[in-house]
Amino acid sequence: MTRFRESVRFLLREQVLDAAYRVVAAEGWGGLRMTAIARAAGISRQTLYNEFGSKDAIGNALVQRELDGFLRGIQRELDGHRGELEAAAAAGVGYTLQQAADNPLIKGVLVAERGGEGALLASTAMVDAYAIETWPDVDEESRRLAVETIVRLTVSHIVRPVASPEESARRIARITARTAYPGGR
Repeated sequence: MTRFRESVRFLLREQVLDAAYRVVAAEGWGGLRMTAIARAAGISRQTLYNEFGSKDAIGNALVQRELDGFLRGIQRELDGHRGELEAAAAAGVGYTLQQAADNPLIKGVLVAERGGEGALLASTAMVDAYAIETWPDVDEESRRLAVETIVRLTVSHIVRPVASPEESARRIARITARTAYPGGR
């Protein structure tokens, strides 16, 4: 019986977060109200309050869910190109730029509309951990500079795109490779 309750609770939470996502995507963070979320989820406000307690708790859970999925997506892209620094960088940056273009919550989180510093730190830490593991021949200073460069340039291209996501990803990957290997390879 406990697993059944856990499953029902998980499905309810996902239903609410899906509804909250639709509300935020349509109306922005200002439109995130308990009444609107309950209506979009097809549940009562009381059920919503019982499950989450507050609008802020829903907003935080939504941001965390989107960020977790986003970071898993970047990891998949990077893992698909292990040992190929420039290809991995292009794949990860391309994924990020496309997600920011397609998902207003991800874009908002990455450009600090709601908790962006945490997202920036999480992204930097993840890319750094990946770089330590997969770029063993890159010295520590070059690695740190390359990681900072890729994260900051990616955010810059989210805020003010200058080319298509694919072209921007290619350029940022090339800069990252040259930063990681300043004397060439």
